[in-house]
Parts: sequence; structure tokens; C-alpha cells
Amino acid sequence: MSEEKDKKVEEIKDRLQNLDLEEKELSDSFERIKEWYAEDKSFGILYQELAQISPKIEALFAELGLI
Repeated sequence: MSEEKDKKVEEIKDRLQNLDLEEKELSDSFERIKEWYAEDKSFGILYQELAQISPKIEALFAELGLI
């Protein structure tokens, strides 16, 4: 992953911790981020999968200007 993508992934992880997510939603999100990071999946897939976990995640991506 590029350095810019690395920074975005870290920012997403930090911001997820500040959302009012249930522990399972947060845990599932972090686990998927780890998997995708290791596999270097495309950002579009990452967004689509995370957005399915909670609508709050979609709002976060919008706030960060990623969608």
C-alpha cells in the first residue's frame, strides 16, 4: 500500500474508535481492515464492506471526503 493509503487506513481506524458503534461492529471493522490491508484490496471494496456493517461508517467516509 502506498504511504497515502496507509495514512487513510490509520485515520479510518482512529475515527472508527470515536463512533458510537457496538463492540461487535468495531471488532468486525478492525478485523476486516487488517485482512484487506494484508491483501491490499482496493478502496472501493473496503468502503462497500464497511458500509454494510453500519450506516455510521458510511457517514464517516463522507465526512472524510472519501465518497
